[in-house]
Amino acid sequence: MKYFMFNHVGSENHGCEALVRGSVNIICNSDENADFVLSSYNPESDTGFKGVTVKSAETRNLNSFEKIIAAMDLKINHSEVYSLEKMYSPIVADAADCDICLSIGGDTYCYGDNHGIQVLTRELKKSGKKVVLWGASIGEKDLTMQKLESLKDFDAVFAREPITYSLLKEKNANDNIHLFSDPAFCMERESVEPIDGFTRGNTLGLNISPLIAAGNKKTYEIIEDFLSYVFANTTLKVLLIPHVVEKNNNDYNFMKPIYEKFSGTERIAVLPPNLNAMQYKGYIANTRFFIGARTHATIAAYSSGVPTIALGYSVKARGIAKDIFGEEKYVLNFSDIESSEPLRDEFLKLVENENDIRRELMTSIPLRMRSAMEAGEMLQKI
Repeated sequence: MKYFMFNHVGSENHGCEALVRGSVNIICNSDENADFVLSSYNPESDTGFKGVTVKSAETRNLNSFEKIIAAMDLKINHSEVYSLEKMYSPIVADAADCDICLSIGGDTYCYGDNHGIQVLTRELKKSGKKVVLWGASIGEKDLTMQKLESLKDFDAVFAREPITYSLLKEKNANDNIHLFSDPAFCMERESVEPIDGFTRGNTLGLNISPLIAAGNKKTYEIIEDFLSYVFANTTLKVLLIPHVVEKNNNDYNFMKPIYEKFSGTERIAVLPPNLNAMQYKGYIANTRFFIGARTHATIAAYSSGVPTIALGYSVKARGIAKDIFGEEKYVLNFSDIESSEPLRDEFLKLVENENDIRRELMTSIPLRMRSAMEAGEMLQKI
């Protein structure tokens, strides 16, 4: 079959890249003749995929006649549906020879009103395609009545963690809801050469994002205090690992001042912003501990057996931790802390329980990978 993957923002977000790579591996495991089209809002960043045709997710301008109808629709019905239907028609046309359309944005239903995504989904469905919400996380506070109604447009909804799955089942959001682990668990990693002196036995990997700083104005102060503690009380070195490097959402640029502040210790390094998700995962796998703000950076760590703290309290961070451990362990609500002390305490728990966590991951991660692979098997039955 031919698969159309849409709602992909581009591979400068390496979490989105990981979703694509993992999804291709999962589907090819169940469909040896699988063919893929990726609709991307940043196709220039998506040159590294093998066996995937990348198409620009371009919208079109309305012609004069359509603008009149759109204006009437807005004035009379207070609706932009007609306008959006016409704008998204090139994306729908790109899916013309595909069999199944996968909305792979993961957490796109967590942000805003998603009106455009809802219209695009309906248009793909109207064109005769099967449409699946793939690897989804949705929080209860994000689930408006309009979104609930939109979820019924999908032929199936594949939740990636148990909190979302339970919520959607409770709300009867769709007649065909399934729980499978995040597709990124099935992305391979590249073997990389560790930075000189930064070995698996002595490296703390750290990913900090501008998004958590938006929720906590003391982010730099907290992280700098925490690193001062690490350098004063351990022999660990710190490797700063960016995972999103978009123009206005760039982990590398955000972490660079942290690197510069501590560079004199000769115990800190920062990875460049031009690696791919598999390479970043390779470096993450060579750390002893990992602390990450980006969900798919933490999945790279979990799936590599690295004891990890997730800095975030979103449904995806909590839910993925619950999927792995059976409870919401080692997840820190960073927006609520006012000093480095909670982070330090969580880190000390990680160190104290290091061997137990590694054993838990050795048991759980193969099950998560099997669960993710089962999504491909179920997809063949949709």
